[in-house]
Amino acid sequence: MDLVPAFAFTNLFPNGIGRYAIGGMFIGLGVAVIYLGTGIIAGASTFLESTLSYVSDVPRFQKPKYVASRDWRVLFTLGIVGGAAIYQLAFNGQFWTTDVQWWRLLGGGFLVGVGTRIGKGCTSGHGVCGVGSASFTSISNVVTFMAVAIGVAQLVQALGVSP
Repeated sequence: MDLVPAFAFTNLFPNGIGRYAIGGMFIGLGVAVIYLGTGIIAGASTFLESTLSYVSDVPRFQKPKYVASRDWRVLFTLGIVGGAAIYQLAFNGQFWTTDVQWWRLLGGGFLVGVGTRIGKGCTSGHGVCGVGSASFTSISNVVTFMAVAIGVAQLVQALGVSP
């Protein structure tokens, strides 16, 4: 007797699991290389603060850890965005793939940014690196991220909001 019915698996992954497995391996390899090469956890939430150290004299943005890591953090973030764009162009023949209005993307990005500061990290830092390291704080944060995300998605759907 199967514990998970086959139809549940095909509904969750209608295009198969190969692309997700390959993406997961690349993410794991990337964070491992960054950690082994620098000793720094490869979270993306520090990107803004480290990037602001280029243009701001505010002491918060001039912390030595930001100034020392800002170059590779910019490359790291450009790699995330560039990799997604290259994938989209190569496999789907298009660059922009959302019908969500720009102001909703901007607002959502702002809320995510606030959340990463409150949570002391983002899904890449906590979700990939922290959970992989069995950090209790990271596991708690990921459970919170997911609970809030599921709740908001259900609320938005119940309100009938669409892109």
